[in-house]
Amino acid sequence: MRKLKNSELDRLSVDEFKNTKKTPLIIVLDNIRSLNNIGSVFRTSDAFLVEKIYLCGITATPPHKDIHKTALGSTDTVAWEYVENTIDLIEQLKSDNVIVASIEQAENATMLNDFKPETNKTYALVFGNEVKGVAQNVVSASDIILEIPQFGTKHSLNISVSCGVVVWDVFAKMKMN
Repeated sequence: MRKLKNSELDRLSVDEFKNTKKTPLIIVLDNIRSLNNIGSVFRTSDAFLVEKIYLCGITATPPHKDIHKTALGSTDTVAWEYVENTIDLIEQLKSDNVIVASIEQAENATMLNDFKPETNKTYALVFGNEVKGVAQNVVSASDIILEIPQFGTKHSLNISVSCGVVVWDVFAKMKMN
């Protein structure tokens, strides 16, 4: 087998990406500290045609060299918006009939492998701060809590890794519907 060159991958141009039908997924970053994590979330969102990213609280916004380092240009393709207060955004999304799912370890959480997204619904996936996770008031306001099953000694995954796992899983399940 031969590795493919980038020119052989048949990727969308920036204009084609902006005009392509998006996956009904929205990413909400709740007070993310690491600019590299933010850039990585942009890149994952580009890969799976995420509708939009909301950057909330202390989460930095493009342009910034440390976001760009991991985003590799995806800040130019994925729609994004800064909203200072995460809970205000959650209330707005819910009023727009978006299902809000916080990614967190919480009582009565649904394990990601057991989650079945509803057909023709848009989901907002909320990822939290590297130390404190998703804020409790945001967890409480969410329609569902999704937890990534883990079997080792550590209590959590890096937020950019969590985003990759969850977005891929939900994307794949939506494509099967």
